Formats: sequence, C-alpha cells, structure tokens
Amino acid sequence: MATTSKSSIDATTPKKTAALRPAKIACAEAQLETLLTTEWLQTNRLGAYASSTVVGCNARRYHGLLVAATHPPVGRLVALSGLMEQVAIHGKIYDLATNEFADTIAPQGHVHLKEFRDDIAATFLYEVAGVKITKRVLLDDQANAISIDYDVQGEIEAMFYRPFTPMRDFHSLRSYVSNDPMHITPRDHGATVYDASWGENRPELHLASPQATFHLDPQWWYRVLYRFDVSRGQEGFEDLYSPGLLVWNPTTKKASCQIVASVNTPPEMDTQAVTQRRAARQAELLAPLAQAPRATRRLAAAADAFIVDRATPNTPDGASITAGFPWFADWGRDTFIALPGLLLSTQQYPLARRVFTTYADHIDEGMIPNRFDDYAGPPHYNSIDASLWFVLAAWRYRQASRDTDFFQKTLLPACETIINHYHDGTRFGIHAAADSLLWGGDADTQLTWMDAKLGDEAITARYGKTVEINALWYAAHRILAAGFARSNAEKAARYAAQADFIALAFNQVFWNEKFGWLNDVVNDAGADASLRPNQIFAVSLPFSPLPADRQKAVLNAVETNLLTPVGLRTLSPADPRYRRRYGGSCESRERAYHQGTAWAWLLGPFIEAYLHVHAGENATPAAKKKARAQAKHYLAEFDTHLDKAGVGSVNEIFDGDKPHTPRGCFAQAWSVAEVLRAKCLVENSK
Repeated sequence: MATTSKSSIDATTPKKTAALRPAKIACAEAQLETLLTTEWLQTNRLGAYASSTVVGCNARRYHGLLVAATHPPVGRLVALSGLMEQVAIHGKIYDLATNEFADTIAPQGHVHLKEFRDDIAATFLYEVAGVKITKRVLLDDQANAISIDYDVQGEIEAMFYRPFTPMRDFHSLRSYVSNDPMHITPRDHGATVYDASWGENRPELHLASPQATFHLDPQWWYRVLYRFDVSRGQEGFEDLYSPGLLVWNPTTKKASCQIVASVNTPPEMDTQAVTQRRAARQAELLAPLAQAPRATRRLAAAADAFIVDRATPNTPDGASITAGFPWFADWGRDTFIALPGLLLSTQQYPLARRVFTTYADHIDEGMIPNRFDDYAGPPHYNSIDASLWFVLAAWRYRQASRDTDFFQKTLLPACETIINHYHDGTRFGIHAAADSLLWGGDADTQLTWMDAKLGDEAITARYGKTVEINALWYAAHRILAAGFARSNAEKAARYAAQADFIALAFNQVFWNEKFGWLNDVVNDAGADASLRPNQIFAVSLPFSPLPADRQKAVLNAVETNLLTPVGLRTLSPADPRYRRRYGGSCESRERAYHQGTAWAWLLGPFIEAYLHVHAGENATPAAKKKARAQAKHYLAEFDTHLDKAGVGSVNEIFDGDKPHTPRGCFAQAWSVAEVLRAKCLVENSK
C-alpha cells in the first residue's frame, strides 16, 4: 500500500476532547408504547451486535443480547435473545424483564425501570422495593461475546436469570418441534447450548457466571410477539427455548454478578479492558469535532457502529461498511455514499484506505460489488451507481485527507478502470451512448438506488439514461481530468473534453423547460419528468453540468415539493402514484419505498446544493449567513430524533406525510453519514 503523507498522519493523531455525555431516557415518565419502539444498539468490527428496546423487550426477530457473526462480518446468528430476570427481596419475587405476547405484556418488569442510558454500555437503572439494581450490557469489541453485569445496592436474597437461546439465523424464527434438536451441556456455573441439527460445524453458545450457579431446567416459551415484524406484514411470533436457570445469592448489600455469553469462544470477558478500548475509540472519533454541537458529536460517535473488518485473500486487513441495522450487510453503494460522512468527517483516514482497498480489489469488469453476500458467498455485481459513488468518494478522500500518494497510486487507477469499462460497455448493457451519456439496464432491472422489486416487476423502473447516474458520470470525468492534471496531461485533456460533451448532452436530454426541473429518466419510451430527488445531485456534486440558473431552479423544485424535516420525499405528493405511508405487507412496503417515502440520507446532497446555490463564492456575507441559518434549521429535527427511534442513530426512512413516522432500519449508515456531513458543511461554512 502507498505511504501516507505527513499531513494525513497529522490529521489522524487523536486530540484531547471532552467525553460525550450519555443519552438518558426517563423510562418511568414515558409511555410503554413509546419505550417499545425506542431501540438501542451495540456493534463490533466482527459484524456482531446486541440490540433491543430500552425496556429490554424484544420487538423484532433481529433483537438479541448476542447476535453473533459466524462468518465475519456476516452469517449472523441470534444466539442469546434475552434474559428473564427476577429478584427475591424479603421473600417476595419481583420481575425485571418484559416480554410481549399476542394479548398481554408479561412479565411487566418495566414498571421498575427508572432510566435507560446509552453510553459505552447499554445501562438500565431499576428500583425495586428500595433496592437499586444497575444492569450493564457490553458487547465485546473483539469477539462474539457479551457481558451482562448486575450491580445491586440493597439487601436481596437472590437473583434468577433465565436465558433464551434461539440459536437460529437472524432472518428466521424458531418454532417448537416435538423432536427437539436443542442440546445442553450443563456446568456448575453455566452451560453450552447448540442445535444438533446443524451438524458437526454447528455454532455453540457458551453461558457462564462466576457468581451464579446453573440449574438444568429446559423450557419452551410459546408465541412471543415481535411487534415490528407484525407491523411489516411478516410472521411475528416465535417459540423461545431456555436451557435452564442461573441463580445468584449475594451475601452483602453491595454486590455484583457477571453473566457472559459467547459463540465458539471461551465465555470470558474483561469488561474493563473492553470499556477502555471503546472509550478510546470514541475519543478518537470525536477529536476532530471537539467544538461541534452535541448532536453532531453524537452522530460522529454513531459512525463507528457501521465499520466492520472484511478480510479477503488479497486484503487480509480489509474493511467495509454495514449498510444498516438490524438486517443489512455491507453494500457497495451504501458504503461509498456513507464513507465521506462516517470516515472523512471524523478524519478516520486509515480506515477509509482499508475500505477503498477492499472494494478496489474486487473490481470486476469495471464494477465494484453492489453487495457482499449475507452468507459469505461470492459478491453480487448488480448496480450501475455503486462504482460511480466509489469515484466520488475517492475524490472526497483526496480533498479531505490531502493524501495524494494513495489517491494517485491506488484510487486513480481504480477510478480510471471503472470509467473506461463503463464507457466501452459492461454488465447489464451499461455503456456510453452516442451522445456520451451513460445508458444502462432494461425494464426488468433495478440498477439504481431506487431498486425495489416484486418478483420480476421493477417498482420504479429506471433504465436507460437516469439523471443522477449521468450527474455522477459527468463528475467522474471531471475528477479524472483533475486527477491526471499533473501526471498525464494527455489523459487530463481527454477526460475534460469528454466531460464537456457529457455536460452539453446532459442539458439537452434532461432539462425540462415545461416544468423547470430535470427529467428523472430518458429511455426508448421517452422522457419521464416525475419530480424526484435524484436531480439534486446535478447541483450538489463537486462538479455540476448545469448552469447557475438551472441549478437554482432544480433546488427550488426539490425544496418546494420534496423537502421534509427528516429527508427528501422520493416522489412529489402531487403525483397520483405518491404513497403517504410506508408499512403493511411486503408488497405495500415495496410499492411505497421509492414512491413518496422520505429518505434521511438525501438531506446531505440537498444541504450541499442549498449552500452552493445560496452561499457560494459570489454570495454576500449577509446572504451566506442567512443560508447557513436556514440550512441549520432544515437539519434541526435530527437533534431530537436521536432519542426517538434508534437511540443515538438515524433511521433509514420516514413516512412521506406528517408526522413522518420513522421506518425501516433504525440505524442506517448513509442516514447517519449524510446528516453528519451536512451538519459539518453548515458548521464549517464561511
């Protein structure tokens, strides 16, 4: 790998920064319905995670205290879904756990929960009959392991912990069968649990507690309800298996108990060391934003959740970006849309280089993977834009890091390979047409980011010449021209000349004089003038093919018709195809996904375009100040959203209509990244 420039090394040196105050949610003062839709998340670089609601009641099949990555960073397995906790005080048993069934909440331990804290560990503060109990959930940052620690202040006789161990793929559900495949090997202080039907290469869950004793008592708990799954039109009931009971009998009024769960590794965990490592990494992330507002710094802290190691034969030190939690793996498109916000805003340049190298080593016929496989299979190459986002992210890396060495030796050759293959022709009919614009796909493909599909039907059929693809195509040629400016004048001139041709054709093909905005798609069926947010990229990208008056017209059309406090709608509400809500059955959700649903990540390019138009070089100081204030206002909703759905993170999507209910993944990489990048643009603009 190329060496790093001195300026890049200096930029990555951690600086002193004040610790980020933990988010606190007063559970005793909130409605249960609100708490059951507020979720927390911890992740590690393996791709494992821990997640549930802030009352500890699992509301998705994807929730669990330990969702292990059996083929890092994928192959996710819900190994430990939860612990049913009870405490004995003066001869009376109190529940701390909360579960939901079809017609009841039972038990109702949430009545004793006073506060949830989103910190280095997920922390729950209980008060029961005068006794204070603190529960800390900490995911190991280097292993498929979790530690659940209980600190008790007050006199209790015992605590009982019943683990639920589904041991199943995180997309599926466990159901009781008469020929029970679950196997238990009990020990004095724990047990090993596995599903015998997996065969010899089965994953094994190890449970251990130095302070508690294990009592073999296998049980099935039937028909636990997952409300989010039901709301998404999916099967939402599961039968949960429990191998037995851990019992702790403290002998003092101040005592602690640790329970560790791990998959295929010893059930041991140094919580102090893990806490210190996580705190150090958070400090490094926050250092470049030491003077930023708290919401911006919280987004920077959230950025770390999406980074995963991805070792391959050619890149043993590879890395990638998980698209979203709880169900996505790493997608190329999402990775390079998210990389500038997640890694460049936080000056994580070495990590950025690892991500770039991983994908550069997988370029095939000019295409980077659209996604890596959920089960460690071969990569999937089925997008037109992922490779173009790679080119844009490479340029942003060069501009942010000033690391010209890595750009020239690694990134520029990869970008040129992409552009040349796209020009000459690659998969899915992707090629440069006679007018120099990029063409790709057909009526049955979904190659752009608007990729919803039902069976063979592409819901938003966008093939041929699409507006954001050609805005990226133009910018990519300008990037290559700038990249070769000092090293190869002939290439620089050729790419610059080609960019001129693209800009001319772009204005001729996409500008719609009748409506005063850009056509979304142009193909053999004609021009589709649907008012969608894709045209904003023709204004926001570092190089725009549009003259200033058309840039302003595009921005105004998007601002007037598509802007919401939580993102841009994917279709104008005036369009008869507009879907107000996202929800219900799979078909209903797919048909709404890009037909009105608002996407948070689109606020990044919108804010960038807004500042470019209203606070550009020729704007007066007063105009710039006004534009920054308005842009800040457009982002204000996320200051409170960080405590509403996924604590400390940003949802994937929102309903197009008020109240813009958060939907989809509760923690989405490009949502966090682009809101963070937008906030940094506003805060750093002059």
